[in-house]
Amino acid sequence: MKSAPSAPPIVFHNGTVVLPDKLLLDAAVVCEGDRIKRVGHLRTLPRGATLVDAKGGYIAPGFVDIHVHGGDGADFMDGTADAVRTACRAHARHGTTTIFPTTTTGSPEQLSAMLQACLEVQRSRTDDDGARLAGVHFYGPYFAPDKVGCHSQAGRRNPEAREYRRHFDTSIIRIATCAAELPGAEAFYREARKRGCLITCGHSNATWTEMARAFQAGMRHVDHFWCAMSSVASLRQRYGTPMQASMEQFVLANPEMSTEVIADGCHLAPELLEFAYRQLGPRRLCLVTDANRALDMPPGRYRFGCAADGEWIESDGRVGFVPGGGALASSVVGLDTMVRHMKAATTASLPEVIRMASLTPAERAGIADEVGSLSPGKRADVLVLNQRLQVKRVFLGGVAMAAS
Repeated sequence: MKSAPSAPPIVFHNGTVVLPDKLLLDAAVVCEGDRIKRVGHLRTLPRGATLVDAKGGYIAPGFVDIHVHGGDGADFMDGTADAVRTACRAHARHGTTTIFPTTTTGSPEQLSAMLQACLEVQRSRTDDDGARLAGVHFYGPYFAPDKVGCHSQAGRRNPEAREYRRHFDTSIIRIATCAAELPGAEAFYREARKRGCLITCGHSNATWTEMARAFQAGMRHVDHFWCAMSSVASLRQRYGTPMQASMEQFVLANPEMSTEVIADGCHLAPELLEFAYRQLGPRRLCLVTDANRALDMPPGRYRFGCAADGEWIESDGRVGFVPGGGALASSVVGLDTMVRHMKAATTASLPEVIRMASLTPAERAGIADEVGSLSPGKRADVLVLNQRLQVKRVFLGGVAMAAS
């Protein structure tokens, strides 16, 4: 019996290839099946290949988002496969090819439904499902009471071993967050470390001492730098004097720690993005969206978290915010916006900015052998960007995403 003919190779050409540490001018990326075969300069194009013309733009790796709540009207906490697919497709349009759906606070039943929906999509994925689901970021509900932000206060609680072990047993959680000062936090971190997770501290008012204990238990990352996290001023309200060092100082002082920024132009001023880049560098700093269901939706009121009882937020088309008070409530734009703004607002080079949206989060999440850069053997997740860094084409595992 004759074997079925293999699909012709795909060649991305007539563009600048973005590698983690440099740009290759007028280079090409050759993909065979769902893998990258070759990256570099070609004297001739392979006969019979499918050609993808970058038209003088950039050929870049697909983005990796490790902190994202939803999009296109859907939140992952809606707890249905349809909602998961809707959000994954939305983020793929913005260049995210690998995604970690992120929980909010909520009831144990809501969290279980979210995990099961993600498992269903992961196990039955098709080429039409958008960004590939690499695992879940178990983010809520273990937040500090005074750092819940726009999440539901009613769904916040301290870590309870029987609950989180049941969630870990699904084997889909790859990133795990808990506020370091909570009773039971260190036990949670140790359990997450046993399960091979990237362990993070977020929505926390932790001191340096509490962060040091968390570090000993396996914590290595802090969620959305400067957002819902301790500061010297907030800790003075807890402890008075002498003033205490905060999460910021602990991250900056410890080279094993990484963090992330929401570079949407609304959360952080350019000087803060520049400071984070200069102090941490592209190997310790990730770009994330933290996007909610209002991404790609018109301005208006939306539920943050589960559609049934999530907190109300508002979107003005640029950012989410809490009604009335003006506090921010996650972003409403994709990683392509973060990349463009980080490049425009800081002195980081284009390879460094793309790295912060691809290879660095992949490394932190333990999936860099598969995704995150245009390297032979890795999955053929490839973007074509124009010279303004707008996404023109998206390929997931060598398959072109349909225009929408």
